[in-house]
Amino acid sequence: MSGILVALIGMVVFALGYRYYSKFVAEKIFRLDPNYVTPAHKYKDGVDFVPTNKFVLWGHHFTSVAGAAPILGPAIAVYWGWLPAFLWVILGTVFAAGVHDFGTLALSVRNKGQSVGTIADKLIGNRAKVLFLFIILILVLMVNAVFAWVISNLFINYPASVIPVFIQIPLAIWIGYAAYKRNTKMLIPSLIALAIMYITAIFASRFEFLQINLVQYMGGEEAAGLFGLGAVSTAFLIWIVILMVYVYIASTLPVWKLLQPRDFINSHQLVVGLAILYLGLIFLNPEMTAPLVNENPDRNWLPLLFITIACGAISGFHGLVSSGTTSKQLDKETDARFVGYFGAVGEGILALVSIIAVATFFANTDAFMATYSSFTQANAVGLGTFVEGAAKLAEGIAIPPDIATTIVSIIVVSFAATTLDTSVRLMRYIIAELGVEYKVPALTKTHVATTIAVVSSAALVLIPEGPNGFGSGGYLIWPLFGTANQLLAGISLMLIAIWLKRLGRNYAVALIPMIFLMFMTMYAMFQQVIFEWSWFGNNSSTLLFVLGAIIFVFAIWISLTAFSALTKKYEDPLDKDK
Repeated sequence: MSGILVALIGMVVFALGYRYYSKFVAEKIFRLDPNYVTPAHKYKDGVDFVPTNKFVLWGHHFTSVAGAAPILGPAIAVYWGWLPAFLWVILGTVFAAGVHDFGTLALSVRNKGQSVGTIADKLIGNRAKVLFLFIILILVLMVNAVFAWVISNLFINYPASVIPVFIQIPLAIWIGYAAYKRNTKMLIPSLIALAIMYITAIFASRFEFLQINLVQYMGGEEAAGLFGLGAVSTAFLIWIVILMVYVYIASTLPVWKLLQPRDFINSHQLVVGLAILYLGLIFLNPEMTAPLVNENPDRNWLPLLFITIACGAISGFHGLVSSGTTSKQLDKETDARFVGYFGAVGEGILALVSIIAVATFFANTDAFMATYSSFTQANAVGLGTFVEGAAKLAEGIAIPPDIATTIVSIIVVSFAATTLDTSVRLMRYIIAELGVEYKVPALTKTHVATTIAVVSSAALVLIPEGPNGFGSGGYLIWPLFGTANQLLAGISLMLIAIWLKRLGRNYAVALIPMIFLMFMTMYAMFQQVIFEWSWFGNNSSTLLFVLGAIIFVFAIWISLTAFSALTKKYEDPLDKDK
């Protein structure tokens, strides 16, 4: 089947979903009010609460939630065949992710810009709220570790991407200053910044002295490094330290100084990157050489497909961003449809091109099956296959392979970095909330909470021993990331359903995807915790077993409490900012 036809079907479904379904949800279910005073105006402080143009905010929101996950998950899930992955991405985006991302944003805006963890206190009680906060805390900790691991490995494997990525930081700071201190429009400066990044990428691809290759500096892969480590492990350690210093600074700065302008640049990267890939698809017109359905997988697609593809179909992390940072910047309540639902559509478009890039990369089905020989192997080769497959599509519009590979790696790193520092900022908020809950004032201090977030994230990615040697943490916890992420999405959908029920509105739009998602995720987590990660499982792991068991028990507890709240009658409509 033609890759163009697959892309066209996906785009039509996304367009119809946004045009009709999101409009129905906005007008008939959430009933957005253009005159409602949003938290960005009511609590404006110039740091976190900042009224923002909806296009700029969409860029910040989308790039914060995108990361590498909507690329990596689909690139792995193609193992079961491209059709199951395709169907989950397009249907999950329209009926689950759009409602979830849009709904958590609307819910937070109506509750002082508070996070879903805090709002849980009002909807299902304090005890459930605390358990929910701990699930969120574990999830963002894993996000920090996984994405730091991904970025560090990409810097090692694609050293030409380093300078273009880092040059974005001063450019973003300059744009932020110009926009908020001199009232300069962001569009033209951000396009100039993107042009500078890509020109730098072209030169870095061709001239080795512009490639920050730490492994080569130490004498190659077989050379010795620092602290008794090899050159590759030392390079990994150095990049992790640099990233942690960066995210510490980035997550404590006011959002307008770095996060918003950098994410606006990255939103243009999305447009440019997708344009390159889809134009390349049109000119090359490749066939989908991956099988329609893998008839002999070593792992069943049910229920693993629905946790392998999280971001790109539905992701609980999106609800944290919607309610944790985006809601504090929403200028008008009616902007929530564009920012929230269309942000989910952007993720779906990215996940779709990931599927197509991988499914069209191989010469034939046999070549695909030789590379994707097992689910474990798919996890190992997924990201690299996407980068190579996307670069191949870019060659369709005459972009040289080395430059195309660098640009694709820059896009992946840029999205992963924005997710990383947003996640650290969210982790700081959660630690502060727990500090209030347990009366530990020190935890409410910005730098104390941020230090805990950064140090614990670095420890999780560096300390565990695993199959990839030093720094295997990100690789080890990836399987748990998917299940924890989807559980969080299911619980967030529960909160939206309870909120809508208390308003006397049709809550089926949240309830139906919630039931489906919770069933699949709890089913998958039970299988993994008991039959894989426990001491008598096939892939025994104390780290995954302990974290997974905690999340599983907490999720059951919250679900039972939420079910009770869903069936209870309330007089308080919870429809105003109190």
